[in-house]
Amino acid sequence: MRRRTCVLGLGALLAWAACRPGSGCPGKKRIAVIPKGTTHEFWRAVHAGAVKAARELGVEIVWKGPLKEDDLKSQIEIVQSFVAQKASGIVLAPLSDKGLVGPVRAAREAGIPVVVFDSDLQGDAHGSFVATDNVAAGRLAGEHLAKILGDKKTAILLRYQEGSASTANRERGFLEAMRAHPEIRVLSDNQYGGATTESAFATSESLLAAQRAAAGELGGIFAPNESTTFGMLLALRKAGLAGKIRYVGFDASDKLVAAVREGHVDALVLQDPLRIGYLAVGTMVRKLRGETVEPRIDTGATLVTRENLETPAVRQLVAPDLRPWLGE
Repeated sequence: MRRRTCVLGLGALLAWAACRPGSGCPGKKRIAVIPKGTTHEFWRAVHAGAVKAARELGVEIVWKGPLKEDDLKSQIEIVQSFVAQKASGIVLAPLSDKGLVGPVRAAREAGIPVVVFDSDLQGDAHGSFVATDNVAAGRLAGEHLAKILGDKKTAILLRYQEGSASTANRERGFLEAMRAHPEIRVLSDNQYGGATTESAFATSESLLAAQRAAAGELGGIFAPNESTTFGMLLALRKAGLAGKIRYVGFDASDKLVAAVREGHVDALVLQDPLRIGYLAVGTMVRKLRGETVEPRIDTGATLVTRENLETPAVRQLVAPDLRPWLGE
């Protein structure tokens, strides 16, 4: 897997090296944009937003991240490589709120500004944080689940993975909402699905069995990102429980949107990934131009249900046209 990641990134690094400062290329600012991973649909939309901002603002971006969202070592190495290449700026979605502190500090010491997006980072070495208010987004999910639970006042939380600040904050917001409804018992809140659909599916199967979901003892579920939401959905379908247990997830893909239409997922809390990518690069450009940037920029969140799924605003969120920016 590491070898494949290196091969995938070779073209980007060669293009970067060919147009680095002093190589005779025009004097455009070159900004490294480093996502948590490159396989989820969410990151494709972030990439499109970053490209859109770069074209409008006259800068170049290099998009490079780990293949999977649990490859912290790879992400650290990518940050270090762009520091060594003397990028104009780095726009980073950190896999760990602690693990990237050192590399970001090293970038600042090298005179390279960093804007963090999607998931927060400890310390003050980065210039701005562009993301959804994830605590509020998790609270939105929890309030909706509480509203639709009906008579069965039990729920579980399938967490994502330790060290991910964005999902930890969503989980925190969800549990805050549950505490505001003391009639609801949270039966489990300490199980982690991990970075892939496969690991989330395996954990979900065990969790549903442990909570006697098939016996009707579970009312509702919340999962805080695309991979955990889809992994739990697969487990519910395999157990014949999809549509029978109230279910709120987070993020969108074609399969998850179809599940909302089917009634297998009651609601999805959606960010606007294209907007996140656009604002993250735009914030970096403002910083490079010497403008004052806000320390935190909230990009918003929307609750999507079968009732509002076909409205124009929601359609733009769940099925944005990325072809003008990604050429696919």
